[in-house]
Amino acid sequence: MYNKLKTALIKLSEEHDLLENEINITAKILTSEEAIGKTERKDYPLLQGKEFLMQANFKNALGQAFTDAPGTFKGKLKKILELELKNNGERALFIATLNAVTRYTGTAEKTIHCKNKEPELCAEEIVKTIIDKYGVDIKIGIVGFQPAIIDNFSKNLPVQNLKVIDLDKNNINKKKYGVLIWDGKKMEDELFKISDVVLATGSTIVNNSLSQFVSLAERYQKPLYLYGTTVAGTAKILNLKRLCFQAS
Repeated sequence: MYNKLKTALIKLSEEHDLLENEINITAKILTSEEAIGKTERKDYPLLQGKEFLMQANFKNALGQAFTDAPGTFKGKLKKILELELKNNGERALFIATLNAVTRYTGTAEKTIHCKNKEPELCAEEIVKTIIDKYGVDIKIGIVGFQPAIIDNFSKNLPVQNLKVIDLDKNNINKKKYGVLIWDGKKMEDELFKISDVVLATGSTIVNNSLSQFVSLAERYQKPLYLYGTTVAGTAKILNLKRLCFQAS
């Protein structure tokens, strides 16, 4: 998957003569207002210090990526393409860059995280979109703890029709919004097996699990939707379904 993304970024960069251009990537723990604005809901992983938002700036086109291993970089685009992508830090640099460059070239859109009331509005739109398409008896699997999405689904579907997996040990085997959170390292296969539709956080492209989820979706013939800004460029390049209604 990363080879395909690298190949696409190289092609895009050559077409627009971008390889010698400087790209500045900075990463820091954003304040709540910088990252997600002022939200009533306070259990987003971003606000708990469990994730960080990395932002790439390419000719004033911004791309972001969530990661647990933020880093900094200043240099030419071709240096990013030399990364081996063997860890979350390198993959986050690459994905943030990919999002910035695809934003700059007009290949991708909605690469900047929504703020304030927008995350809640996005969750409502995601739930409405899925239920309108698949019906109220749908069984939903969710990859990643996204509280607004889980809460909104739990208000519109029977709780037994909602399954969630996550990697955060503080969430696993606990009930959140009435839903028991499963261990993401052990229950991926089961989640796809019993769900009619699966939603996965776009940050799976950074932690190297997206290819596995795409494979599981194909094996069990289940629709897979990705949500969030991290996967903006990837979804366009690989033709994956993405739901992200309030990002800019």
